[in-house]
Amino acid sequence: METTPSHDAVAPGPDGRLRCFWAVGAPEYLGYHDDEWGRPVTSDDGFFERLCLEGFQSGLSWLTILRKRPAFRSAFAGFRVAEVAQFGPDDIERLMNDAGIVRNRRKIEAAVHNAARCLEVIDECGSLAALVWRFRPAAEAPAIRSRTGWPAVTGESTALAAELRKRGFRFVGPTTAYATMQAAGLVNDHADGCCVRDEVDRQQRAVAAKLTLR
Repeated sequence: METTPSHDAVAPGPDGRLRCFWAVGAPEYLGYHDDEWGRPVTSDDGFFERLCLEGFQSGLSWLTILRKRPAFRSAFAGFRVAEVAQFGPDDIERLMNDAGIVRNRRKIEAAVHNAARCLEVIDECGSLAALVWRFRPAAEAPAIRSRTGWPAVTGESTALAAELRKRGFRFVGPTTAYATMQAAGLVNDHADGCCVRDEVDRQQRAVAAKLTLR
């Protein structure tokens, strides 16, 4: 078993490896933390999914969203941007009657609306991913060493939210934008001593220079 460092931001998992403390709270968290959170996302559908899920999470626990994720993917055509952008009033009502997802009309309508905005960004910039990656911080923040050390908003997330709102996106405030940046690998918020932090850092650096705006 690894030795716990002198801070409380990490905790040992069932295999004895140290992880961000929140990751050991539920099996769904463990897999998401190890295999996905902070890993670089480069596909437009992948970014759209994370924007949608972070928007739906507002006011709820992330565990609720993770447990409903398969139902969300089924209901929203796998979060394929081009397909969701074609959803109409009948689809909205279908989603409102789907007990497997979060049935919030404003959030559902925003997801469909944002899909159309994504297509506009892709047409103008080449990809949504390239636009979002432009807001990756120029300098990496110090590794987190406290359970209260994770930020909710940064200057970059505020700027990203402003850019998306300027382009007509809904339900993408600075907090949602930062959560998306964490999830999609624009920042490495794995805590100091977390078993995947260094690997995630290498993956992020390898991807950061490859996405460019058209």
